[in-house]
Amino acid sequence: MNELLLSLLSSVVAASAAWVGQWLLRYRRLARKRTFFGVTPGATCVLVTPRHFSSPQAASVHRRDTAALVELGTIISECGGTSEIVSGDGELHGVGRLTEFCVGGPAANPRTYAHLRSILPGVGSEPDEAADGMPTLRVGTTVYPAASQRAEYVVLAKAYVPATPNPVFVLAGQTARSNLAAARFLASQHRKLLKSYGLKGRFCLVLKIVEPLAFGPDFVEIAGDVTADAFQASVPAAGRLGSDGG
Repeated sequence: MNELLLSLLSSVVAASAAWVGQWLLRYRRLARKRTFFGVTPGATCVLVTPRHFSSPQAASVHRRDTAALVELGTIISECGGTSEIVSGDGELHGVGRLTEFCVGGPAANPRTYAHLRSILPGVGSEPDEAADGMPTLRVGTTVYPAASQRAEYVVLAKAYVPATPNPVFVLAGQTARSNLAAARFLASQHRKLLKSYGLKGRFCLVLKIVEPLAFGPDFVEIAGDVTADAFQASVPAAGRLGSDGG
């Protein structure tokens, strides 16, 4: 009888230890995720929307940009925060006071244009008339050609404004589809990004969407880690405003 009780007690202790261990692991992962994204429980985060570049309605948002906002809003919700959606051409004062996710290229989102001028001066977006005005991305001296049937590109960056605690995430793509691809990449690959750049490190990547017409926003590769160039001014100011297919 005593042996049976000891066996049961050992099983209960082992099961409890395993449960506590799993709970601590989940808590640690959530805490790291919150720190990486700059989201604390109950905090408000800003989602900045681009306008639909080809729509005559000023307040129209492309359906893929809407899907990107949903992906980002889910990240915020999982971290215990709340989302405030604002238009990129509306009144949004200050930067760094709240964690921010800014979606869309500089022509579709004036807020992105401001970020490229101020905190990502090495990133440029220039319309390519040969590609019906679709933007060519330029980071430092590297050029990423306008979106085509074979490939699209998007800049995914995490940056901080000096003397402010909260990050700004910029997802500036050549199309709305590439914006969505960047949002999904950020949601699914944040652990790898955390390992590479730390909890509060800044980074800038150019992502390549492969065969976008066939595969949509799901086949994504890292075209380049352009962190070193993105935060250094190298693109003429006139070259930072481009056209966005989003």
